[in-house]
Amino acid sequence: MRHIANKDQDQAWNGYEGSYWAANQDRWDGVNGGFDEPLLAAAAITGRDRVLDIGCGAGRPTRLAARRASGGQALGLDLSAPMLARARESARREGIGNVAFEQADVQVHPFGPALFDVAISRFGVMFFADPVAAFANIGRALRPGGRIAFVCTARADRNEWLQAIRGLDGLLPVGGLGAPGPGMFSLADPEAVRDVLSRAGYEAIASTPVEAYGTWGRDAADAAAFLLGSGPGRHLMSRAGEDDRDRARRRLVDLLRSHEQEGALQLRSAARLVTARRPG
Repeated sequence: MRHIANKDQDQAWNGYEGSYWAANQDRWDGVNGGFDEPLLAAAAITGRDRVLDIGCGAGRPTRLAARRASGGQALGLDLSAPMLARARESARREGIGNVAFEQADVQVHPFGPALFDVAISRFGVMFFADPVAAFANIGRALRPGGRIAFVCTARADRNEWLQAIRGLDGLLPVGGLGAPGPGMFSLADPEAVRDVLSRAGYEAIASTPVEAYGTWGRDAADAAAFLLGSGPGRHLMSRAGEDDRDRARRRLVDLLRSHEQEGALQLRSAARLVTARRPG
């Protein structure tokens, strides 16, 4: 039986949102893949490391970590059954034998002690019901002196996809989007990150800004449809009338046109790259 503390996220990622991400995983890797190299470099994975990927989704960072830890192993954990199915399929197709994926709520998963040398996450740590408890549980799964590295959403004003969505004000209820608090921007403040990790028992905590451009679509119309079909966009559209939804689609296409170049639409995303260590 799975132990679930975060029932709202479990429902979302095993419903429409999880299926949408799984079906569009190549696109999401195009959006977020620019953070893979900074994340893996910060994690300093070596050949025999045992790696835990937190909120692994469809598992691209997990598979990249497994390749670096060629004499070790990598385990990806996520709530979403649809995304994990995609992760396993990709690992089989790529012939990566030292990787596994498991459906679990990291906050309460009964890890054995000191199982891993390093934990990583690409945008998988912002939605914990109790972040201190979740990071403490991850810490217990690390060996003494084990390390964690993750990227989390930051700087709403530096995320161009968010600024484009905010440009729909007056048509969609975008007022609170990007505000600090529970959810996507819960770890945007470096002091909030430090407080959470300190209370969870970590030391040598460091947080640096990192930015990357991602490909959101072939052109403005394609990217607008993708944005409005997932996550915040879909939620906002559900709260507007049909006329305003149609106007929002047209306005978003217009707002995104200036980002078109050479057959692709690219937007800048801003994150924080966080590293810390378990004492010992």
